[in-house]
Amino acid sequence: MEAEMGAPIFWNNNELAQKQIAKLNGLKKTISCLIDFKKKLDDASVMVELIGSTAPDEQEFYATELDTTVGEMIGELDQLEISSFLTGQFDKNNAIFSIQAGAGGTESNDWADMLFRMYSRWAERRGFELEVQDLQVGDQAGISKATMLLKGENAYGYVKAERGVHRLVRISPFDGNKRRHTSFCAVDVIAEVNNEIDVDISNTEIRVDVYRSSGKGGQGVNTTDSAVRITHLPTGIVVVCQNERSQIKNRASAMVVLKSRLYEKKQDEQRSDMEKFYGEKGEIGWGSQIRSYVLQPYQMVKDLRTGATTSNTQAVLGGDLDRFVYGWLRAGCPRHRKKDIQVDDE
Repeated sequence: MEAEMGAPIFWNNNELAQKQIAKLNGLKKTISCLIDFKKKLDDASVMVELIGSTAPDEQEFYATELDTTVGEMIGELDQLEISSFLTGQFDKNNAIFSIQAGAGGTESNDWADMLFRMYSRWAERRGFELEVQDLQVGDQAGISKATMLLKGENAYGYVKAERGVHRLVRISPFDGNKRRHTSFCAVDVIAEVNNEIDVDISNTEIRVDVYRSSGKGGQGVNTTDSAVRITHLPTGIVVVCQNERSQIKNRASAMVVLKSRLYEKKQDEQRSDMEKFYGEKGEIGWGSQIRSYVLQPYQMVKDLRTGATTSNTQAVLGGDLDRFVYGWLRAGCPRHRKKDIQVDDE
């Protein structure tokens, strides 16, 4: 690839050249991490030999240094392993992420709002950018639905682990009798498709409605018909975008989401393993959850697909989700699939 970049005709097509450079940089980043780790492994091997050949009074010093080095390498190895699972066609893409309140009324709307905050903090921890495209406020509290664009390296590869129904059990703050309530929300994740994917949408297949934005915002947000709703008539898929003040920008963003959803639907129809995507989510109610968040009568978050658990519920609701994301990625790997993965606080 570097040889091709040195050719005189390389910059004749600027768009293709930029794609080539981006691909090369990605490959270099992947390989450089492996090369750096191999060097550290070689250095550790030399240190082991050194310990065996030194005087007993010096061995303790080198052994302590070796322990520190190996401890750091374990964390790096863990990240290298997780990166090796992100090999799907769209794992490196941005992700279109939505939260939908389900059974439970006001309770579910509040739970959807809690999930929105949880994922916002998780995105911040990972250095992702979260762009809200649509936010529908609940009747009494919380939100009924939110659609966001998650931007960052391998955003879809990581967040696809969260697709499914999430269940909350707690003492309701909206119940004067302080009874325990169960709420459900569905999280849906699709990859943002790029221009390389051809999704043909005819103007006769869509209905475009414009209206005034209903979200919170600054001057001018609610005074013009800038919000856009696009309905794909053959499939009934509806997408909404109202985060921009410009109707043109909102329409362009909505079309990207629609193309992504149509492509994901087409891919799902071609897969025999349907439960990996839409089948896993099912109905937004009892018996279909992928993870339970129990705040009463005890504290526990458990992923029902992998068995990963923790009693530190506040940390999880504060965005500490990597243990569940990594557990799901490992569970999908052939060398881990037959194991009963248990991830506890330690």
